[in-house]
Amino acid sequence: MDKQYNVSNIDFSDEWMILSINEEAYQIPIVQASKKLAQATDIERKMYRISPSGYGIHWYAIDEDLTIKGLIKLATVAQTA
Repeated sequence: MDKQYNVSNIDFSDEWMILSINEEAYQIPIVQASKKLAQATDIERKMYRISPSGYGIHWYAIDEDLTIKGLIKLATVAQTA
Protein backbone atom coordinates (compact mmCIF):
# COMPACT_ATOMS: atom_id res chain seq x y z
CA MET A 1 0.00 0.00 0.00
CA ASP A 2 1.42 3.37 -1.02
CA LYS A 3 1.39 6.20 1.45
CA GLN A 4 -0.67 9.26 0.56
CA TYR A 5 2.11 11.55 1.77
CA ASN A 6 5.72 10.69 2.48
CA VAL A 7 6.74 12.96 5.37
CA SER A 8 10.51 12.87 5.68
CA ASN A 9 10.97 15.62 8.27
CA ILE A 10 9.14 18.03 10.58
CA ASP A 11 11.04 21.00 11.93
CA PHE A 12 10.16 24.20 13.77
CA SER A 13 11.63 27.67 13.35
CA ASP A 14 10.25 30.63 15.31
CA GLU A 15 6.54 30.73 14.42
CA TRP A 16 6.83 28.26 11.53
CA MET A 17 6.49 24.51 11.13
CA ILE A 18 8.49 23.20 8.18
CA LEU A 19 7.19 19.95 6.73
CA SER A 20 9.19 18.00 4.17
CA ILE A 21 6.60 16.05 2.19
CA ASN A 22 7.19 14.14 -1.03
CA GLU A 23 10.53 15.95 -1.39
CA GLU A 24 8.99 19.45 -1.08
CA ALA A 25 9.28 21.77 1.91
CA TYR A 26 6.14 23.48 3.20
CA GLN A 27 6.10 26.34 5.72
CA ILE A 28 3.04 26.53 7.96
CA PRO A 29 2.33 29.22 10.57
CA ILE A 30 2.21 27.20 13.80
CA VAL A 31 -0.51 29.34 15.37
CA GLN A 32 -2.80 28.71 12.38
CA ALA A 33 -2.13 24.98 12.42
CA SER A 34 -2.72 24.35 16.12
CA LYS A 35 -3.09 26.35 19.30
CA LYS A 36 -1.74 23.38 21.27
CA LEU A 37 1.32 23.15 19.05
CA ALA A 38 1.90 26.92 19.28
CA GLN A 39 1.96 26.64 23.08
CA ALA A 40 4.05 23.44 23.17
CA THR A 41 7.69 23.31 24.20
CA ASP A 42 10.41 22.38 21.71
CA ILE A 43 10.64 18.93 23.29
CA GLU A 44 6.86 18.39 23.02
CA ARG A 45 6.94 19.46 19.36
CA LYS A 46 9.61 16.87 18.60
CA MET A 47 7.55 14.05 20.14
CA TYR A 48 5.40 13.14 17.14
CA ARG A 49 4.42 10.08 15.16
CA ILE A 50 3.41 10.03 11.51
CA SER A 51 0.52 7.66 10.89
CA PRO A 52 1.46 4.49 8.98
CA SER A 53 -0.95 5.49 6.19
CA GLY A 54 0.79 8.86 5.83
CA TYR A 55 -2.44 10.82 6.37
CA GLY A 56 -1.74 12.45 9.72
CA ILE A 57 0.64 13.38 12.50
CA HIS A 58 0.09 12.75 16.20
CA TRP A 59 1.90 14.67 18.94
CA TYR A 60 1.39 12.42 21.95
CA ALA A 61 2.84 14.79 24.58
CA ILE A 62 0.10 17.36 23.84
CA ASP A 63 -2.56 14.94 22.50
CA GLU A 64 -2.85 16.69 19.13
CA ASP A 65 -3.68 15.15 15.75
CA LEU A 66 -3.37 17.03 12.47
CA THR A 67 -3.91 15.84 8.91
CA ILE A 68 -1.19 16.31 6.33
CA LYS A 69 -3.78 17.51 3.81
CA GLY A 70 -5.03 20.18 6.24
CA LEU A 71 -1.49 21.36 6.93
CA ILE A 72 -0.67 21.61 3.23
CA LYS A 73 -3.74 23.84 2.75
CA LEU A 74 -2.27 26.28 5.29
CA ALA A 75 1.23 26.12 3.82
CA THR A 76 3.35 28.04 1.43
CA VAL A 77 5.98 26.14 -0.49
CA ALA A 78 9.35 27.11 0.96
CA GLN A 79 11.65 28.86 -1.46
CA THR A 80 15.07 27.30 -1.85
CA ALA A 81 17.98 29.65 -2.41
